[in-house]
Amino acid sequence: MTTYHNLAFYKFVRIENVSATAAAFRELTALLDIKGTLIFAEEGLNGYVAASPESAEKFIAYCRADERFSDIEFKVSFSEFHPYTRMLVKQKTEIVTMGRTGIDPAHFTGKHVDGKTLKQWLDNGEEVILLDTRNDYETKLGTFKNAIIPDIKTFRTFPGWVEENFLQHKNKRVVTFCTGGIRCEKATAYMRQTGFDDVYQIQGGILKYFEQTKQAAGDNHYEGDCFVFDHRVAVNAKLNKTEHDMCYVCWETLSPEDKKSPLYKANEYCPHCIDETQRKLEDRKRKAIETNQRALERRFERAKIARSKWDSKGEQSKLIDSNV
Repeated sequence: MTTYHNLAFYKFVRIENVSATAAAFRELTALLDIKGTLIFAEEGLNGYVAASPESAEKFIAYCRADERFSDIEFKVSFSEFHPYTRMLVKQKTEIVTMGRTGIDPAHFTGKHVDGKTLKQWLDNGEEVILLDTRNDYETKLGTFKNAIIPDIKTFRTFPGWVEENFLQHKNKRVVTFCTGGIRCEKATAYMRQTGFDDVYQIQGGILKYFEQTKQAAGDNHYEGDCFVFDHRVAVNAKLNKTEHDMCYVCWETLSPEDKKSPLYKANEYCPHCIDETQRKLEDRKRKAIETNQRALERRFERAKIARSKWDSKGEQSKLIDSNV
């Protein structure tokens, strides 16, 4: 059985020729039969792809040979099935959308802290504020113990949340984190610009933290699993796929308990969306009935008019016959 290498990576770096760069990577991934998503913008590259071990190695070598991407840090995990169904190469204005101008993570960002150092800080009980920069559906699966969770729907709303809820921590040591590091890196660039003095990001995000601490003794200070953006849905602290699944109707994450619920039917509804799904079904039924009723009324009206014309012709025929 083939073991696929799953690569998660990003790099904030100035890309002058975005279209040409995207085209070159599109050609490369087709040649190597790589699937997943690559996002290019003037601010850099963001990607998550999967391939055979040989193709993954060639892809990494290609990036290393490009001066712009030579020091990209790849987070590698493994699966016995291909987690993606196609290859997408996109061009956007941002590789991760914050919607704020003047943010430049390539040159002005927070300090990096590796997983082992952070674990040591937490083991020692050092004063540090852990700030989760992910979306609410991700944090439901797990996060660091005692972390502050903004409970945001999209990363675009993170700056507004900070301005309304977090400015009192400007002079404290703050460690931000996300899945692979890209959001927390941009978050620290924004926070430094906003006046935070001692702000860090976990280098490589939660996935790298798991990789660096999975063999360490004692508590890893993380509770639950980590949502990932592929068909594995979530991985545990050992970077193994968990039993979580995805509802492809409402895109909510499903626990093993959700899948056992009588309110769950694969690809139709789940406990999170059954009420809304049933409401939509009832709306569709009601609209279908109303449409059919209107069509039937129009048909009756046309039949009535046709019969009237027919009867009129019949009367005329009788008059002609009587005059003959």
